[in-house]
Amino acid sequence: MPAKSKQQQMAAGAALAAKRGQRKVSSLKGASRGMYKSMSKAELRRMAKTKRKGKPKKKRR
Repeated sequence: MPAKSKQQQMAAGAALAAKRGQRKVSSLKGASRGMYKSMSKAELRRMAKTKRKGKPKKKRR
């Protein structure tokens, strides 16, 4: 599933780095921690590789 905003993409990238062992899990906060716990590496990779062009900084509700 592609990211809907720049922040969501960045959180997915941080969670993916933690899954790969490139970043400490304790450094994750908020959405990235939730993504780390609930998503697989493949799902995180798909979300993190989304192109940023045309994405809002934050998704409005």
